[in-house]
This record gives sequence, structure tokens and C-alpha cells, in this order.
Amino acid sequence: MSKLSIVIPVYNEEKTLRELLKRVVEARLPNNIEKEIILVDDASSDVTSDIIKNLSSDYIKIKHEKNRGKGAAIISGLKKVTGDLVLIQDADLEYNPDDYLNLLEPLLENRAEVVYGSRFLVRGTIASISGLSYLSNKFLTWLSNIMTGMNLTDMETGYKVFKRSIIFEIYPKLRSQRFGIEPEITSLVKKYRVGEVPISFKGRTIREGKKIRWYDGLRAIIYIVYFNVKN
Repeated sequence: MSKLSIVIPVYNEEKTLRELLKRVVEARLPNNIEKEIILVDDASSDVTSDIIKNLSSDYIKIKHEKNRGKGAAIISGLKKVTGDLVLIQDADLEYNPDDYLNLLEPLLENRAEVVYGSRFLVRGTIASISGLSYLSNKFLTWLSNIMTGMNLTDMETGYKVFKRSIIFEIYPKLRSQRFGIEPEITSLVKKYRVGEVPISFKGRTIREGKKIRWYDGLRAIIYIVYFNVKN
């Protein structure tokens, strides 16, 4: 039986984590694929840590003693995966686990080795992304495509799925501790068969808990150039 490892980096998500886990557990998978759920608590300062602590032993739990960033949490989770396929899932409910079937299909049919879920392939999702965020994402994806030679529509997406063999090749090379993890991953997978599928998306505001700030976009430009020259 195949297994899907789901890596969930978590930082101060007390308002969304329980509902997110409910949706992850209930999400349908094809071909009787089982789930391996890996939670990485990046030193949360709210009750997130208590929520994770009280979960059953069915979950793999990792805790950072100090806040190190989303990238560091993803890397910690990737080190523990045992599944044939590996999916990164944000904990903020912006990305819907109902999309798992769509995300896995190209991998199971051997049409891709890596799959990105694109927020911009479905018209309805764009309405939940602010104008500035939309323009920023389109510019960063355009720049990334120039540097990688790829033809993505959404490089910064939080939904990325990989065959395990790809993860084992790239995760020892990952160094980004924070939001530079997205362009770094993209710079490393450019030599593989990367597909895109449409996903649903419900954006949230900074007031609602969104952690990316305007200056992260400026840093992303530097990361895109740096990692593609390096890799």
C-alpha cells in the first residue's frame, strides 16, 4: 500500500489547527493510499503547542525550542517522511485538503515527479487574493521562470507534492530558514518533471494571522536570483 506523507509547519495557529487536521484526516485519497501526518511546531507562543501535545500518537510531532521559521520547520518535517509521496500543507486553512486528489493524480499517472498547486489556474480563487499580493506573485513567478526555464503560473504556492526520491535528493541541500524556502525548492526541482494543477484558495489578512509581510516580497527577489545561480 502506498503512503502519503503530509508535512505541516505550524506557528501560532490555535484558531485553525483543529479544523485543518479534521480536513486532512477526512480528505479522500485514491488507491487506498494511507496518510502519515507530520506536525512541526515552530516554537508557537499561543496554545498551538498544547493542541499538538494532546493529539494521539498517530501523528508524528516535532517541536522547535526556538522559532526558526517556516523553511526550518519544513526541513525538519522532510527529514522524517517515510511515504512514497510527500505533500507540504500550511496550517492556516488557506489551502484546502479537498484538493489532494487533484494534486496526486499527475504523480500517480507518472506524468510528473513534482506537482505545484496553482491558485491562478482557477478564476474564482483570484478574488481572495489582494491586488498587491496578486501582482507580487505574478512578478515573482515571472522572474523565477526566467531563472529556471520553467513555465509555472504560481511559484509561491504553498501546495507542493513530490515523489519521495526527489525529496531525498533535495532536502539535504535546503538551507532557507524562513520564506525563502519556496524559491529555493523551485530552484532545486527545475531539472525534474514539474506539473501544475488548479487548486482552491481562501486568502486571509494579516489581522487574521497571515505572517508574510511586504518586505518578504523584496527578499524573495534576492532569493530567486541567489538560489538559481547557486543551484
